[in-house]
Amino acid sequence: MMALLMAMAIPAIAETSADEPVATAAEVQETTEVAQSDHKTRIELPAWVKNIKFSGYGMLQYQGQDPEGNHSNSFKLRLARFILDGKIGDFDWRAQIQGTNATGPGQPTVQLVDLYAEWRRFPEFKVRAGQFKRAFTFENPTHPITQGWRGYADVINKLSAFGDRTGEKSSGGRDIGIQVSGDLFPNANGRKIFHYQVGVYNGEGVNESDKDNRKDIIAGAWVMPIKGVRIGVFGWTGSRGAMLDPLTGEKRSVEKNRYCISAEYDLNEYTFRAEYIHSQGWGAASPGNNVREICYENGDKADGWYVFGIIPLIKSKLHAKARYQTYRNQKNWGTSVNQVECGLNYFFTKNLEMHLEYSHVNDRNLAKHDYNLIDVELDFRF
Repeated sequence: MMALLMAMAIPAIAETSADEPVATAAEVQETTEVAQSDHKTRIELPAWVKNIKFSGYGMLQYQGQDPEGNHSNSFKLRLARFILDGKIGDFDWRAQIQGTNATGPGQPTVQLVDLYAEWRRFPEFKVRAGQFKRAFTFENPTHPITQGWRGYADVINKLSAFGDRTGEKSSGGRDIGIQVSGDLFPNANGRKIFHYQVGVYNGEGVNESDKDNRKDIIAGAWVMPIKGVRIGVFGWTGSRGAMLDPLTGEKRSVEKNRYCISAEYDLNEYTFRAEYIHSQGWGAASPGNNVREICYENGDKADGWYVFGIIPLIKSKLHAKARYQTYRNQKNWGTSVNQVECGLNYFFTKNLEMHLEYSHVNDRNLAKHDYNLIDVELDFRF
């Protein structure tokens, strides 16, 4: 038996040259790891994939109010958004999906709100195309959490295409189109003191094609004479198509002719803003629910304004706030909704905050004009 084992071992030994020492187990493992490492370095992701960033935020809400005969209080899921941002060469792009507690005809609880690309090679001349915020008002493009209140001002909601007066479905101030914008005239410190933006849009809101082949044109410009200060003006002319005329039974377009005057100070956690918006053009009976029937009873003019201040009580921790706002659906005091609001914003961390707010509402459209509203929100980002 021993002779047989030796005979079998001799050929194996003979195959190994004296000039080629036998590799140890450790050397074999090291060679394998190097090969694997070399293989990994050869798998190179494209630059645009590396530049993709995923983020989002959620807004949880409790709200109670006591208008006569219509008391309510409820927990709500106000808003959730999931965002992808990226960069390809000189282009930035964004895709954003929203979930909300709002429901209604043509108003899904989950929808695509942003999808655009922007050429940013020159800060003096940028071009954006896709679905994005309209170039109207200072408040419209403000982040819902950073904005600091239980909601945007009524005049922004009704006349800046959130739940628009024309009946357009809730669009968060967005539309499909193309926009050019830029910052010009640097001062001695290099800070640009003039901004412009001009956009051409379908005029129908998010995820909607043009219904009358007429485009909305919106333009805005502001000056920044000192750091933190903006003074701006905006203009909007356009239409909403396929609106049912109850007098003739036919479908027609409704004009949208609007302007806005804006002023803001925002620096070192102090924020003060005021805006006035005027609108000419027939509206629908139910703003924000994709209603396509003209309501002549509401008249063809509306306006509104707001002014607010947010100041730090404890820097980066606790802010106090107050806001006054008015919206007049027929540009007269008999249809006005006036609100005086105050509250606190508390920051657990930079990505987690709580908002508390009290509002006294004077709604001239109700038999009993005055009622109270309280709102508590927990907002987070990731």
